[in-house]
Amino acid sequence: MSESDRILMCPPDFFTVDYVINPWMAGQTGSLDLDRARGQWETLRDALAEHADIAIIEPQPDLPDMVFTANAGAVYGNKAVASHFMPKERRPEELHFKAWFRDNGFELLALDEKIGFEGAGDCLRDRRGPWLWTGYGFRTEIEAHGAIERFFDIEVVSIRLTDERFYHIDTCFCPLTDGFLMYHPPAFDFDSRIAIESRVPPHKRIIVDTFDAGNFACNAVNIDDQVFLHSASRPLQARLMLAGFEVNEVGMSEFLKAGGSAKCLTLRLTEPLVH
Repeated sequence: MSESDRILMCPPDFFTVDYVINPWMAGQTGSLDLDRARGQWETLRDALAEHADIAIIEPQPDLPDMVFTANAGAVYGNKAVASHFMPKERRPEELHFKAWFRDNGFELLALDEKIGFEGAGDCLRDRRGPWLWTGYGFRTEIEAHGAIERFFDIEVVSIRLTDERFYHIDTCFCPLTDGFLMYHPPAFDFDSRIAIESRVPPHKRIIVDTFDAGNFACNAVNIDDQVFLHSASRPLQARLMLAGFEVNEVGMSEFLKAGGSAKCLTLRLTEPLVH
């Protein structure tokens, strides 16, 4: 990435786990250590700031999940598709994210508000091919895919999630520099796995097992040859290093309680157009 690359983050000032909207949150109410969460967020921000510019959106009271800016929307060039959240608890975030996109010069798509779409949690640019991997099954509805494809004028490859623990594709699927892909195949249905395998050659696929997937290894931030994640087993670290990546473990234990990790806490704002 160049020096002009930007990542959007939101401080965890109002972060809590007070409701359950995914399986990871069950039983976690009241267990959060906010000081630890703040320290973990700041450690991630500082690590990423060595490789990219960090933009900040102000946190808002009573919106604990606003910290997960990956779900603000999806960005491509100077266009953005703001999210329409499926869980009612997150819908009040939409106003703030839309205002941020407008204030920062993005052209916004007026997606039908009856259609669920949860941003870069379910819409990821391939790092080599000219397409967007776009998920559906839990939080994003396939009805959003056609509108995204037309607005961004780039091919959308639809992949379906089948395990409620992996409710956004960025929890189990991470496109990496030079066309590598780190992913957990059991999170996807048969046709989606065929679609993935037909576009990503075997030597570019980095398969993540159940243990690593449960530690949100796929929920990683990739900048050039750097990979930032909560935790990775030695075999997974070795596979990533063999592919030319440097693995940076950044503890995200408090955010895992809400079903998120490093990637969930970031939105990449610089996605150059395919020519």
